[in-house]
Amino acid sequence: MEDMRDAYGEALAQVGEDPRVVVLDADLSHSNKTDIFKKKHPERFFDVGIAEANMVGVAAGLSLTGLIPFIHTFSVFAVGRVYDQIRISVCYQKANVKIVGTSAGLSDAHDGATHQSVDDVTIARVLPNMTVIVPCDGIEVRKAVRAIYEHFGPVYLRIDRMPVPFVWESMENCQFKIGKASILREGSDVTIIASGCTVHLAVKAADQISKIGIKAEVLDIHTIKPIDEEAIVKAAKKTGAIITAEEHSVIGALGGAVAEVLGERYPAPLERIGIKDKFGESALDWDDLLKAHNITAEAIVDAAKRVLKRK
Repeated sequence: MEDMRDAYGEALAQVGEDPRVVVLDADLSHSNKTDIFKKKHPERFFDVGIAEANMVGVAAGLSLTGLIPFIHTFSVFAVGRVYDQIRISVCYQKANVKIVGTSAGLSDAHDGATHQSVDDVTIARVLPNMTVIVPCDGIEVRKAVRAIYEHFGPVYLRIDRMPVPFVWESMENCQFKIGKASILREGSDVTIIASGCTVHLAVKAADQISKIGIKAEVLDIHTIKPIDEEAIVKAAKKTGAIITAEEHSVIGALGGAVAEVLGERYPAPLERIGIKDKFGESALDWDDLLKAHNITAEAIVDAAKRVLKRK
């Protein structure tokens, strides 16, 4: 297991060898692990304080001079609190700004609903010119950081707060490409499409249902926008039954995006695992919150049984 934030901080420092990379943080550098970059490149690190809207404006301006700004705060603030500034200063201008939201989803269990992002992916996804990425583990985080550094244009990168089990064995076998899904398991009966911390749950669920003779394909869709439509359609044609899993509201994010593709291109039975139009809540443990919102391997197994009856 690895904390995605640790992986992110190390990867950011690596791309930071490029003198065009500048880092901005909103008084959360220790939590966001941007302090790793700060130690190596203090002259290109700017703590703007708790002034997220100003941070976006500064980053947009820096990008117009040819720099590559990475800006950071908790994901609940990263797009929600500063929506207007991102919409006009970043996305409308196609500014080369990388927005990194940490402590995503329900992972900030102690701080409760005010600090838990259940809608950030949906908000970011509707913005024209925005790319939205939700990696599944520390290895994929490292790959994603390199990819968004090389990609020109606005990006929203969403990472969790707590350690997450590895899905990928190594950097070498993680073939990360923006906009392209990765097949983690082959199967012919049902396809489980997952993002972020639910990917390892999808793999676990696939292993469990294989014991009762159900062959599940597992897709890691890390790029929510632009989503890999061809992979979704191919899966629907292959298995004829789809499940999505995400640590987010099922409205408008991965589940919504997959539903749109199926509705427009190849209708197939769909079950969506995620947060059901609710806010988060306080808890002592992240796993307790995931269970409370039915985001578990067992829930995916049950969804597989339901969706197979609808084929």
